[in-house]
Amino acid sequence: VGEASSGPSAVAAARALAPDVVLMDVEMPGGDGLTATREILGSCPGTRVLVLTMFDLDEYVLAALRAGASGFLLKTTPSAALAAAVRSCAAGEMLLAPTVTRRLVESFVHRPESPPGGTVSPRLRGLTGRELDVLRAMARGMSNAEVGRELYLAETTVKTHVTRILAKLGLRDRVQAVIVAYETGLVRLGSS
Repeated sequence: VGEASSGPSAVAAARALAPDVVLMDVEMPGGDGLTATREILGSCPGTRVLVLTMFDLDEYVLAALRAGASGFLLKTTPSAALAAAVRSCAAGEMLLAPTVTRRLVESFVHRPESPPGGTVSPRLRGLTGRELDVLRAMARGMSNAEVGRELYLAETTVKTHVTRILAKLGLRDRVQAVIVAYETGLVRLGSS
């Protein structure tokens, strides 16, 4: 529905056009795409940002995800896969380029373990026990239906828990929730 060649013009276009998905480059004239991503997501409710760049750098990936992006793909992504990614992003899914996923997983493998005794991070103390269970399952990549089967909950109940988790933690989507689960030590790679 629109096109922009700089960060500020991308923000202005998103505000004017209210797109479902914005494809954002990291480096652009007149401001970086990460700042534009943050501004778009702060002022355009319902819009999702999919970062599409040629820079496969960890600092860009983490900055994009922390800014609220719903995905990070490389410009080498085949066009059919890119079109599918846009549709998935619009549906609320999170997408990462395979090389990015591999590096993120490797970084979590080498992180120190969380403190013994099941201590919950202060950031997560506002969540109920059941919400923590749902967040752990989400962090393991489970869909709402899979979480429901594992925890013996109706899928609609799982959706309610996910909504409450996002609201309590001030998060935009499941991807950010998963990042928080790992950053706070609630889950570790390989935990079940």
